[in-house]
Amino acid sequence: MLVELRNTTRKLCVIGDPVLHSKSPLIHNTMLAALGLDYVYLCQPVPAGETAAWLSAAKCAGYAGFNATMPHKEALVPLMDGLDPDARLYGAVNTVCLREGRALGCNTDGLGFLRALEDAGVRPEGRKVVLLGAGGAAKAVALKLAQQGAERVWVCNRTAEKAQALCAQDPAGRLAPADFAPETLRRLCREAGLLVNCTSLGMAGGGGQFEDLGFVDAMPPEAAVFDAIYHPAETALLSRARAGGHTALNGLGMLLYQAVFALEHFTGASIDAAAMARRVAPLLAAEA
Repeated sequence: MLVELRNTTRKLCVIGDPVLHSKSPLIHNTMLAALGLDYVYLCQPVPAGETAAWLSAAKCAGYAGFNATMPHKEALVPLMDGLDPDARLYGAVNTVCLREGRALGCNTDGLGFLRALEDAGVRPEGRKVVLLGAGGAAKAVALKLAQQGAERVWVCNRTAEKAQALCAQDPAGRLAPADFAPETLRRLCREAGLLVNCTSLGMAGGGGQFEDLGFVDAMPPEAAVFDAIYHPAETALLSRARAGGHTALNGLGMLLYQAVFALEHFTGASIDAAAMARRVAPLLAAEA
């Protein structure tokens, strides 16, 4: 896409390792152009272990802020001058605002997830949730679901210690660890009002596939299924859910909304999130 640069243009970027596959520059530059804001959004590879060095460089280079993906989200936390409530809750930062030499760390992942659910008319309050995975995305989703009043969130993971560590971070005790065995997933799904996949299973480019999707068939008819994967747009999990009559959502909405909320932090602009998501979604679909 064409991006116009001026001497006054302020810089934003996403850092990660790897990161050159990121859709964030397309999303943010599209939004910035639509809003008429004098910023440019770049992609900056930063190796693991160089988080502090990058933060110092970004300040010297006059960046207005940056987003962070793996492996930097947790490494940024102790480097921040302040944290918003979600970044403190998750112990991870995906958005850094640089102002007058100070770094404010935010996390928009959980809010992006909730807004994507809201668009589909799915509310977590009072629901029992089966959550697949215990990594960074799963942590944001699990803790936000607990905060929003989900009755129970079962964190299902092949490594029991990771699931237990995630659940221990919920002071309200709404999170419970579980294994990833097919019989366990089927048993839990019989009670679930929402299933969320935060693993890489089903992802294009080598994420692997679920060996057995029978647990989806065990879900009540009114249950919803959310897959944090957005490439491909229709995973085998979502296809099975739709075949069973369930509300089924991919991760595109979460991706878009977390970016909108990050841009609001960076620029101070008030953005119509739904309208902006409708503008950007076709561009992402075209690149898929």
